[in-house]
Amino acid sequence: MNKPAPAPRSAYPHFLPITTRWMDNDVYGHVNNVVYYSYFDTVVNEYLIRAGVLDVEHGATIGLVVETQCNYFAPLVFPERVEAGLRVVRLGSTSVRYEVGLFKEGETQPAAQGHFVHVYVDRATRRPVALPDALRTALEALVVHAQ
Repeated sequence: MNKPAPAPRSAYPHFLPITTRWMDNDVYGHVNNVVYYSYFDTVVNEYLIRAGVLDVEHGATIGLVVETQCNYFAPLVFPERVEAGLRVVRLGSTSVRYEVGLFKEGETQPAAQGHFVHVYVDRATRRPVALPDALRTALEALVVHAQ
């Protein structure tokens, strides 16, 4: 399996600072691998909520994760601060591929990077729906070509 090259900080148009927590570390002394996915989810949903395109309680359209992947380059450790970079590399009619880089505060190369794919569905039927115009507009601001 070929590991992708790490994308630099400049490849991400949006950042969210995340403070690691004591409970994020595992017995090996670094942030546990499952926590990285929580950071991915946090940066995506923070962006969508702040852009006004995600109503977690009442929105008619919701994103379901159908694919995830992460590559690890260097450990993150509590109490480090993490800067999560976010970009969109594929904006389809019903789906989005988000890519996230997790950077130690101030670093130019990521400690980890990965992606996940949301398929947007009707909340009640769970059937795919076209991305609402407001969501598409908010996501277009994050679109870059993968390197």
